[in-house]
Amino acid sequence: MSYELLVGLAGLAGLLLLIVMRIPIAYAMIVTGGIGVTILNGPLIFMSQLKDLAYIQFSIYDLSVIPMFVLMGNLATKSGLSRELFQAANAWVGWVRGGVAMSAIIACAGFGAVCGSSLATASTMGKVALPELRSYKYSGSLATGTLAAGGVLGILIPPSVVLVVYAIIVEANIISMFMAAMIPGLLAVGLFLLTIAIYVRFFPESGPSREPMDRQEFWLATLGVLPVLAIFIAVIGGIYFGLFNPTPAAAAGVFLVGVLGIYRGLIKIPQLKVALLETAKTSGMIYLILLGAEMLKIFMSRGGVPQAAVVIMQSLRLDPITILLLMLLSLIILGCLMDSLSMILLAIPFFWPVIDGLDFGLGPEELKIWFGILALIVVELGLITPPVGMNVFVIHALAKDIPMSETFKGVIPFFGAELFRVLLLVAFPGIVLWLPRLLSG
Repeated sequence: MSYELLVGLAGLAGLLLLIVMRIPIAYAMIVTGGIGVTILNGPLIFMSQLKDLAYIQFSIYDLSVIPMFVLMGNLATKSGLSRELFQAANAWVGWVRGGVAMSAIIACAGFGAVCGSSLATASTMGKVALPELRSYKYSGSLATGTLAAGGVLGILIPPSVVLVVYAIIVEANIISMFMAAMIPGLLAVGLFLLTIAIYVRFFPESGPSREPMDRQEFWLATLGVLPVLAIFIAVIGGIYFGLFNPTPAAAAGVFLVGVLGIYRGLIKIPQLKVALLETAKTSGMIYLILLGAEMLKIFMSRGGVPQAAVVIMQSLRLDPITILLLMLLSLIILGCLMDSLSMILLAIPFFWPVIDGLDFGLGPEELKIWFGILALIVVELGLITPPVGMNVFVIHALAKDIPMSETFKGVIPFFGAELFRVLLLVAFPGIVLWLPRLLSG
């Protein structure tokens, strides 16, 4: 084992130790990368890199889409879109057994399509849907489990900040990634709805039905969702049909959501100020993590750790699908320890060189897209996996009277549905790649 590789492995162990000690992931990666490069190449090389690295990293045009999508999500939260989505979904399916829970899933998917953040989706929809679920006597585990699981839809259904970050890391086309995420996202919604239907069939008392709305209420609720649909079509449809690049599309989304909120009187100067400050904080955190990830990647590359991982995987003589499944399993385990963005930034620089060297019968660009969607889905699982399960903590903060163990119990059926979706997409890559192939052809 070479000296450089030994230093790289020691740095990786030190990074994991810092993460276990609850040091913020950005600082952990910056410290590890900085010390590692200093040891391998000397302090002058490190200082020279530090001088230019931030500018090189943050001057990438594609990164400008991140604060735009974050701001669109913050404005959407304050514009009342979540309540209208839930009321419309409740009008359509709320009358069937388990229908209010199904309405929450549909509303989470709709809000995630405007917001792009899982935590924001879980928090916002929890405030809207939880009182309704309580009023119809839904069991605590089904009510909170549904909302925690529904929140994960925000990370995959475009627009998604984590999807953008992944595309930048592996140099994939952001528009193609957005296209590829649509069918797996809709598949997740369908599987979640099926999960609820099966669950309430076995436990009828956990999700009672309610009386259908009268015709006037139904049409009022349905018409109320049209602004959300119009914004989604303008942003995502504009990207798909070549009217916008992602950054102008996100800017158009910010404008439309902001105008809607101002028109309704829900966004005024104080709310706008809060939304801008929240966007600045979130974007600053993401950019700092990106800087740390780049410093860590430079150190690990010079230490030869990714290259060694490729050699080890090839020497095991495992078939490509087995290696892929082992990587996805490790991402689920990592999800028990850190948030989704940190997982992508930490794991993908190690995993992608290995995947890129295997033969899955796909071209380089299609392989990036397929692996990215699979990685993002298992990252979703981390949001509802103990002991961290950040979506579970968000919902528990809204329903303190329901034990957290009940919420984790409630997400188990959805966890099973997600695992089924992963296996389905591994077995049939065409599910992911059909839409990108169609629109590019």
